[in-house]
Amino acid sequence: QVQLVESGGGLVQAGGSLRLSCAGSGRMFSTDAMGWFRQAPGKERAIVAAISWSGGTTYYADAVEGRFTISRDNAKNTVYLQMNSLKPEDTAVYYCAARGLRPVGLGYHASEYDYWGQGTQVTVSS
Repeated sequence: QVQLVESGGGLVQAGGSLRLSCAGSGRMFSTDAMGWFRQAPGKERAIVAAISWSGGTTYYADAVEGRFTISRDNAKNTVYLQMNSLKPEDTAVYYCAARGLRPVGLGYHASEYDYWGQGTQVTVSS
C-alpha cells in the first residue's frame, strides 16, 4: 500500500518554527517531484512549496518565500518543510504530495499530484 505520512505539525507562537516531515512507503518516491500544500478552513488547497526529484529545483509560493525551505532525502524516501518566522496566517492543514508517473517538472496545482498524505495541523497563535 502506497502511503505518505506527515508529521511535525502542532501549535506554535508567531515567530516560531516547525519542521514537517513526510515519509513515503510502499513505493520509492525518489523519481517524483514532491510538493507541500496547505488548506485553511473555507479555502482551497494551495501549493506552498515544491521540489524536483533531485532536489535541484524548488518553488515557493510568494507568501512563504524566504521563510520556508523544502528539502528531501531520497535515501530515506522523505521530504521536509522547514518553516521559520511563522505567522497566524500560516495556520492550516499541511499536506505532502507526490507527482507519481507524471511528466518531468514541478506541479503547482493539486490536480497535478497523484499521491497524498493525510495532513498535519499547523496552528500559529498571535
